[in-house]
Amino acid sequence: MADEGAGEKTEAPTPRRLADARKKGNVGKSADLNSAIGFLAGLLCLGMFGSRVIEAWLTLLRRSLESQDPTVVSQLDLPVAVQMVGATTMAAAVPILAGLMLAALLSNLFQVGFLLTPQPLAPKLDKLNPINGVKKLFSTRVLVQLGMNLLKLSVVSFVAYRAIHDRAGDILLSIETIGWQQMALMGSLMFDVGLQLAMTLLLIALIDLAWQKYKFKRDMRMSKQEVKEELRQMEGDPVMKQRRRKAQFAAAIQRIRSAVPQADVVVTNPTELAIAVKYDPDRMAAPRVLAKGQGFLAQKIREIAVANGIPIVERKPLAQAIYKTVEIGEEIPERFYQAIAEILAYVYELKRHKPTRRSAPAA
Repeated sequence: MADEGAGEKTEAPTPRRLADARKKGNVGKSADLNSAIGFLAGLLCLGMFGSRVIEAWLTLLRRSLESQDPTVVSQLDLPVAVQMVGATTMAAAVPILAGLMLAALLSNLFQVGFLLTPQPLAPKLDKLNPINGVKKLFSTRVLVQLGMNLLKLSVVSFVAYRAIHDRAGDILLSIETIGWQQMALMGSLMFDVGLQLAMTLLLIALIDLAWQKYKFKRDMRMSKQEVKEELRQMEGDPVMKQRRRKAQFAAAIQRIRSAVPQADVVVTNPTELAIAVKYDPDRMAAPRVLAKGQGFLAQKIREIAVANGIPIVERKPLAQAIYKTVEIGEEIPERFYQAIAEILAYVYELKRHKPTRRSAPAA
């Protein structure tokens, strides 16, 4: 039972797992949203700049027909004509293409942010296995996706039917008109129907995006054992970690043993904190912290101070402030000068009159 529980993916994905998946291009996003935004952007761009393309075609046709040489039109080479029409269309459609590219870029930035990775394009041999393909074809996920696609198709079809049904009178009117008036009316009808479809697709895509985000996080969930393994990889092996701690502790003890005997005074909390301070007017601009420690290290500092005849002075607020704000080897800040000066004066007086005394009464 314990092994089964350890294998259940009940834990939220760690930041490292999400980052690794992102590097591989595995993110929660909706392809429907890209399509919906592209469709809506293309529709709006056609509405704003589509007339430029038509005007460009008409201008090209007018120039061809108004040519002074009648044989130019009849003898025009087909590849040349196609090239002329293509170049004209591309030049006029630049705003439309730019709008589509911008919409595609903003859609991806909205969903996953800036992400550029070639890994999704790398060939995967397991996708060429027909057995795996058949299994995926009849998997529960594929059937659920098929059902959702059918539901989307039904909604879009209903919206399209209602949009066309509401404009049935205009459609019949367009049949009775002729020429450019008929084309303009049909264009307006198609734009209105397309706009309703685009907004419907956008709403469906936003719902699908929320579902894809939820499904991605659910698929990325980890078991308790996977979380432990990842933490072990990030922090290192517990045995090696313990060895490093021991080495760091031994180095700290060695620094204390060499630094405390050189101190003028040890300021304590009195038991939890200990700071060894030294001041040499000839070589130092201000008193300096030679060593500091908490708990066991504080006890070692006091023991070494007692063994070497270094005075110990209890100043709780001062010890706490220096321990939090001053690192080993740094000078005491100016705001502590007066308190340190009083302690050093006391220590110098103590050494001059009572050299055998090693500790001072609490303030």
